[in-house]
Amino acid sequence: MRALKPLALASLAGVLPLVLTGGVAPAAGHTGLSGGWSGMWLSGTTASDTTSVVTTLKQVRTAIGADTGAAATLTGKGVGIALIDTGVAPVPGIPAAQVVNGPDLSFESQSPSLRYLDTYGHGTHMAGIIIGNDAATGTKGIAPGAKLTSIKVGTSNGAVDVTQMIAAIDWVVKNRNHDPANPIKIISLSYGTGGNPEVWNDPMTLAVQQAWKAGITVVAAAGNQGNGYGKLTHPAQGTSVIAVGAANTYGTTTTADDELSAYTNLSSNGRPLDVLAPGTSIPSLRVPGSNIDLTFPKARSGDTLFRGSGTSQATAVTAAAAALVLQARPALTPLQLKYLLINGTYLSKGVAATLGTKEINVSMALAGPAATGSGAIGESTGTGMLDTTRGSSRVSADGVQLSGQNTLFGPFDTTTWSTRAKAQTTWSGGVWLGYRMAGDGWTGTSYASKTWAPATWPGGSWGGTKNWTDPSWSGRAWSGRAWSGATWSGRFWSTDDWSTARWG
Repeated sequence: MRALKPLALASLAGVLPLVLTGGVAPAAGHTGLSGGWSGMWLSGTTASDTTSVVTTLKQVRTAIGADTGAAATLTGKGVGIALIDTGVAPVPGIPAAQVVNGPDLSFESQSPSLRYLDTYGHGTHMAGIIIGNDAATGTKGIAPGAKLTSIKVGTSNGAVDVTQMIAAIDWVVKNRNHDPANPIKIISLSYGTGGNPEVWNDPMTLAVQQAWKAGITVVAAAGNQGNGYGKLTHPAQGTSVIAVGAANTYGTTTTADDELSAYTNLSSNGRPLDVLAPGTSIPSLRVPGSNIDLTFPKARSGDTLFRGSGTSQATAVTAAAAALVLQARPALTPLQLKYLLINGTYLSKGVAATLGTKEINVSMALAGPAATGSGAIGESTGTGMLDTTRGSSRVSADGVQLSGQNTLFGPFDTTTWSTRAKAQTTWSGGVWLGYRMAGDGWTGTSYASKTWAPATWPGGSWGGTKNWTDPSWSGRAWSGRAWSGATWSGRFWSTDDWSTARWG
């Protein structure tokens, strides 16, 4: 098996690169973070390190205008949010009655002890920002009344292929009304590929566009490679999303000192950020024993919280804010909601002032007029090359990269897929494009209020293995409050050479 690269060189190929500040290095002996998830884990060990000044979720709610007037009573009740991420662990701050486990489409779905659960620590952090309720600290999510459907695609080291993401988006579109009282109206995507595809034929773009057309607002992270990177990560590059950058709020509730974070991607190709949201040094729910918990112990905040920064966090804040607005104004289309959130609070400092990119404000969105017109854009054909979408974000099995027009299981016919995606027929029960990825309905069991059934994947991987079992899963178990074991590694992982992490 190919050795994993040291964490100090890793970024998340699907989980975007981590950034440490305050001179903190990862704990010795832990390797294996990869993927493209837009989260960064900070220590905040020095008072002069302004990027690590904690901004609590209560402060975030104030900063985005969600705790005054009509906004103050909103909880997101009646609004469903799909979190396509690394799963959610049932830590005490997760209200299980408000969580639905959709199909686990990750490699770890093949392990009964890991299935649906967050081994990485990223998805639970996002869930905490959205619906968390941590009694130990009084920390509450921005939309604590929303219903969260978790679709796990990422493993303990962030490994995920773009075809798994496309399948997840397809599933959400197909099953958006699985709970009529809480229809899925928002997708929160902290994922970004290393590719730079043409949006007119890109499969990922078409998948997102079909969600948008189905009335689902897609909120996507812009990426963490920095203001000078020259592009947003994908799918934030497309227009059928709300592309989110992170604001540094410096631990205050006033927006007068807020500014664009230095780690947020900016584009030089004409695709600007849509909005900013608080995303720097946000304490949210910790998953004890998860990969990031073991790797960045100084990011822990007490026993139940963990501090992180990135456009991931800003995306979760924006998705939750969108749920508040939709609770009050459920007839809004994704385009109308996008324009209302774009017209937020003007920031008078730094790059954000120059660009005119505003910070989201729920009260202003509630009061603003709904845009008229369709805002129609050209639809992607969906027939482009997957490797162009992947870029250098490649998932590997025993050192063999997945490439070409292939899913994990076999060929990906873009013409067939695009036709079926537009008709919302890529999924039949738990079979996607003829490939068995999950069970056929809501007959699974987990801690959540409802769970989609699992399935054993047929055959073996493209890397030559006879089955999908990973030897590293042996001995791994969720004890009820923490993961057992000392390190995370695995047979399946993602390349990390498509972007560069910054380390303090």
